[in-house]
Amino acid sequence: MGYELRVVRESPLAFAELAKAIAPAGFGLSGDDEIVAAHRGGTHAVARWQGQLVGEPGSDWQVAQLVRLSAALGARLVGEDGEVYALRDGVIEVVTGGSAMEIGKFEEIIEAGPAAWTP
Repeated sequence: MGYELRVVRESPLAFAELAKAIAPAGFGLSGDDEIVAAHRGGTHAVARWQGQLVGEPGSDWQVAQLVRLSAALGARLVGEDGEVYALRDGVIEVVTGGSAMEIGKFEEIIEAGPAAWTP
């Protein structure tokens, strides 16, 4: 199991509400519990439903999609260690302990697609 990022809302969504809320943002459902996003003719997993949305990103593209999904749901994207992932001025950043680190430009990451991180 990889590092988990959670979509956190003040008022939790029921699964039926989630399904209605994600479609206008361009996300879809695959199977019973997987949220997917499209890229160049294919769909790729972004998160799964476990009473809340949880993602285990393997690429910056998946992180960017999780940030976008969180925004569409009026939520925050929070890592296991309490860091918050956000979009500010077109740049995805991670805020931890009061300091921010840039991941990259949102549009460039989305365009690059879901290529997996390499060790």
